[in-house]
Amino acid sequence: MRASGGLPVGRGLLYLIVAGAAWGTAGAAASLVYRTSDMGPVALSFWRCAVGVVLLLAVRLLRPRPSVSVPDAATRPGNPGRTLGPRLRRSAAVGAGLAVFQTAYFAAVAATGLAVATVVTLGAGPVLIALGARLTMGERLGRAGLTAVAGALAGLGVLVLGSGGATVRPSGVLIALVAAAGYSAMTLLTRWWGRDGGAEQSGTTLGAFAVTSLCLLPFALAEGLVPHTEDPVRLLWLLAYIASVPTALAYALYFAGAAVVRSATVSVIMLLEPVSAAVLAIVLLGERLTAATCVGTALMLGSVAGLALAEARGARAAPEPSISAVPT
Repeated sequence: MRASGGLPVGRGLLYLIVAGAAWGTAGAAASLVYRTSDMGPVALSFWRCAVGVVLLLAVRLLRPRPSVSVPDAATRPGNPGRTLGPRLRRSAAVGAGLAVFQTAYFAAVAATGLAVATVVTLGAGPVLIALGARLTMGERLGRAGLTAVAGALAGLGVLVLGSGGATVRPSGVLIALVAAAGYSAMTLLTRWWGRDGGAEQSGTTLGAFAVTSLCLLPFALAEGLVPHTEDPVRLLWLLAYIASVPTALAYALYFAGAAVVRSATVSVIMLLEPVSAAVLAIVLLGERLTAATCVGTALMLGSVAGLALAEARGARAAPEPSISAVPT
């Protein structure tokens, strides 16, 4: 079945899986950036978004335009929103959510450590998104979906906290919840606008990155925008990778997939990020393969696979005219 925006739900699920796996490579690349230079996390986040804007703009300009385009909900004849106003508002809203998510997450890591910040941010995300989707769009997970979410969150906790040594600080937890709220708002808004095909995802991604870059710029300037390094070529290659694969490509796929897949399903699939990060840490960075890593990965992959299959079956069974009628 195709969603009203034209993208099949099955392809949307594939886009999200690729995006989650790509996001997981950002941590390993960032660790190499920190070893190569004195660049801080906020400056890195700014540069990945700013360079991502350039890459997306280049792709948008070079991509051949179709001779006949189907007008979306914001440009159909007779619709008062024929101007760029709706697109700008969407980009501003999604970009603000992305900026809050990234900045608050980095602050939470500094306040309470990587493990706790990751568990609280990524763990609270599916809960907030499921609640928001139920209240605003009537999307229900059902018993099987709730079981999958619970399994994924349990796997996340085992995977990230299984090695021990985590320190919980209330201030850091609160900041991580703010990060989760920003991520949840970004996901819910993307799904809300994508239900009727009214969101042009490539333009939304480009605009969101531009807004995020502007929001992060003052913080990056305060932290130090231009890093010092003894290996500038390696640093540039690392920044190019981070800006292209886990940023421009991954977020473009994420926004396209999130527009046609139920919000709670999106949030669970994106938990593939810590799984791929853990695999890379073992393969490339020499970390030990522990029982916690194996159990947590198995729980998360099983939950993601089960929920993705349920989403695909529901999309095939749903009536063509309405996405909101996906059975639960």
